[in-house]
Amino acid sequence: MDFSKTWRTAYFQGRTLRRAGGMFDANFYDTQTNEEFWVSGPKRDRSDTRYGPSNPEVEPDAIETYHAFLDGAALPGREKG
Repeated sequence: MDFSKTWRTAYFQGRTLRRAGGMFDANFYDTQTNEEFWVSGPKRDRSDTRYGPSNPEVEPDAIETYHAFLDGAALPGREKG
């Protein structure tokens, strides 16, 4: 997943997701289909999921980065905070 400089737009698997407030159970929507998504960053305590404890779904191309983050590395693009 990539984000715009303002973090208001996310690009994921060919989709353009726009950040929006006021949605019941989402914080982004697909600009072409209006499908709603909850996008959240990982947490080192592994409480990544939206509702209750469970294993998060991590995209295969992000697994290495996710495990490096759990081990203390900064997230790409967030090295300065």
